[in-house]
Amino acid sequence: MTETARTADQPARKPPGLRERVRATVQAEVVEVAHRLFTEQGFDRTTVDQIAAEVGLSRASLFRYFGTKEDIVLGGLEKSGRQISEALTARPDDERPWQALRRSFDVLTRMNDQDPEQALSYLRMLQETPSLRARHYEKQLSWQELLLPEIARRLGASPDRPEDTRPSALAAAALACLDVAATGWVACEGKVPLAELLDRAMGALRE
Repeated sequence: MTETARTADQPARKPPGLRERVRATVQAEVVEVAHRLFTEQGFDRTTVDQIAAEVGLSRASLFRYFGTKEDIVLGGLEKSGRQISEALTARPDDERPWQALRRSFDVLTRMNDQDPEQALSYLRMLQETPSLRARHYEKQLSWQELLLPEIARRLGASPDRPEDTRPSALAAAALACLDVAATGWVACEGKVPLAELLDRAMGALRE
């Protein structure tokens, strides 16, 4: 499928209305304040009431924007998952699935390059907080589901054959490599670029 065909097949997106823009603005402010407090005090020592007070919201109002305190940290992962899936779909058709997966993760490595200190702080918090690690794993399972259709298409795998485990194996392995690279990146304090660590991890399985 060509890039033109893909674009033509995609319906035009309706621009967000005022309510959606206001909601997004408030959510962004909450995330910014919460991340500052989490960095200063630690995730477990920071309360929802503190975050709400700093933003000028009631506790009940804050929970209308985020279901849990963990969601304040992890809410952006849903968007990241969609971006990775879109990047995978946009890769050339003649690219092997494993290479296409690696290149789709450039979405994340580029974002981390924009503010590596903030990215390191964020990943360190994820790794050091058990409740966040558990929720992060759940979010990544949803990433896997987003990636499966395109991987299956590239492999010529039929959705009517659940016994064909190749798409799930590739998606799960790629995400495991991403986790390993992120853990190594935090451990070395960002001295080695995340993209290079990801190349090493995924390259080891390719070999």
